[in-house]
Amino acid sequence: MAEQNRTKLTGHITVPGDKSISHRSIIFAAISTGVTTIDNFLKSADCLSTMQAFKDLGVKIDERDGQVVVTGVGLKGLTQSNQPLDMGNSGTSTRLITGLLAGQDFDSTLVGDASLSKRPMARVTDPLSQMGADFTNTENHLPLTVFGRSLHEIHYRLPVASAQVKSAIILAALQATGNTVIEEPTASRDHTERMLAAFSPASIDREDHKITIHPGHPLIAQHVTVPGDISSAAFWLVAGAIVPGSSITIENVGINQTRTGILSVLQQMGAQLSIQERPQANEETEPSADITITASALKPFEIGAEEIPALVDEVPLLALLAARADGVSRITGAEELRFKESDRLAVVAEEFRKLGIAIEELPDGFVIDGHKSWQVQNTDLDSHQDHRIAMALKIASLLVPEDVTIRDFNAVNISYPSFLADLQRLRS
Repeated sequence: MAEQNRTKLTGHITVPGDKSISHRSIIFAAISTGVTTIDNFLKSADCLSTMQAFKDLGVKIDERDGQVVVTGVGLKGLTQSNQPLDMGNSGTSTRLITGLLAGQDFDSTLVGDASLSKRPMARVTDPLSQMGADFTNTENHLPLTVFGRSLHEIHYRLPVASAQVKSAIILAALQATGNTVIEEPTASRDHTERMLAAFSPASIDREDHKITIHPGHPLIAQHVTVPGDISSAAFWLVAGAIVPGSSITIENVGINQTRTGILSVLQQMGAQLSIQERPQANEETEPSADITITASALKPFEIGAEEIPALVDEVPLLALLAARADGVSRITGAEELRFKESDRLAVVAEEFRKLGIAIEELPDGFVIDGHKSWQVQNTDLDSHQDHRIAMALKIASLLVPEDVTIRDFNAVNISYPSFLADLQRLRS
């Protein structure tokens, strides 16, 4: 696709429902008792993979009046699928469902597309194996067969903060014979803990970076409202900050404190940013806000491993912010990005260099010099079939005079099918 007609971006916008919370709403609704209704569920390819997997596992899921309605079967009510569970491109679906299936009384096989089949599974299967889980896989990749087993408790210290690994262990721990303790080195996304506490308060205790799971308590159906995804809103936050003359308000965005690293970096850079919080129903409800961003001069920044868990999806955008800052920025501690839909560190460096951005790839991040003006070398960009790369390149392309082509741009359907329509709305 070629980029035309660069203009400032202005107006109000809502972004699709949070992908992480949408995944988890289906999972917890499925294993609860009663009927759960879900508002603002994200109907992206990844989340639809989760939905279809649970349909294949015998869960009744309907859509009524814009809501997703899930008739839960309880923690032990799932039934064996008569075909492999197709995870598509979704790493979240794969890792979380693996934890849940490990404690069931039937076997399951998980498959995925070519990209997902290259992503490592050992960091999930290793701790689950310590709980008594049993797997066969292809060199620690999909296809993966999960042999349902009786699981026992574990005290597990995560080597690196990972919401997906933590969540897989939590879902397995709900089926264990005793209390499981999980410790994180730093805080990662806590959507699973919040949702479990809403569906079954007695099942979880949290203190600092330690989580204790108490199995044996029922999960009760809830009404879940999914806030706008801050990882999707991040594209407009960055666009509003760097496209001259822009001012964008994104309404009802989730501002869970484990996800707001992008806001902290923008504030650190001196961006013109205002955050109007919305009322919360209770402490387990995901917090949300209306956020306004206006283009302004930006200062360089440095972030490291401690900040990365709250920023892991936004690193390509951080590199773009750095490329428009007045100085040299440094991002480290992000080696996990080499195992996403693409090797995002290598891909960002490769594609940004085409645009003339002064970026140095590190083993775990980047050094970016925003002082240097962009001298476009190549207008044929490639998303590498990675949705976040595709959208980051689209925002970057608004800042160059040449017409730019982005290969495999339809990868955005993984998380943000309405991205181009929303961009057009902000330009009109």
